[in-house]
Amino acid sequence: MAGIHITDIESAINYWRDKSPSLDGFSLASPTRALAEVYALLVFYHETEADEFSFPPAALDAWLAWYDTTPDAPCIAICSTSQGDEQCKGCGRSFAEVQYWTQMRPAEKRQTWRRITLEASAWRFNRYAERAGAYFQRKGSTSTVSAPSPSIKTPS
Repeated sequence: MAGIHITDIESAINYWRDKSPSLDGFSLASPTRALAEVYALLVFYHETEADEFSFPPAALDAWLAWYDTTPDAPCIAICSTSQGDEQCKGCGRSFAEVQYWTQMRPAEKRQTWRRITLEASAWRFNRYAERAGAYFQRKGSTSTVSAPSPSIKTPS
């Protein structure tokens, strides 16, 4: 079962705050409020993921609207799984994730994005970072959560 990570909820809140800013500096738009309630419960209970199937409908709709603005697949068109690798050197997905990507639910895709971003070992994060960046520009994405800056170094 896929969970929706708190950082994705934060990104969705920020998306809605930009899209529907508060007119009085205090009140929140309906989608922002719905997501903020889920976020507050995660913080209160010291959790990092919310079960996608127990999301309140308004919060899920707001999260899915944000999700639709993010890049779908991490593919950079250099797939080593077609050469027999169990994990793609280009994007970092497993063979099964590449094979079933179109059948995965949004929360499952975001879990995969989170894992490969944290690992940052795929070529999309180093050798071919400019290719991944060019892909985002071509798609018109404004998401900054999906891929880290190429200058970010992660501990090995």
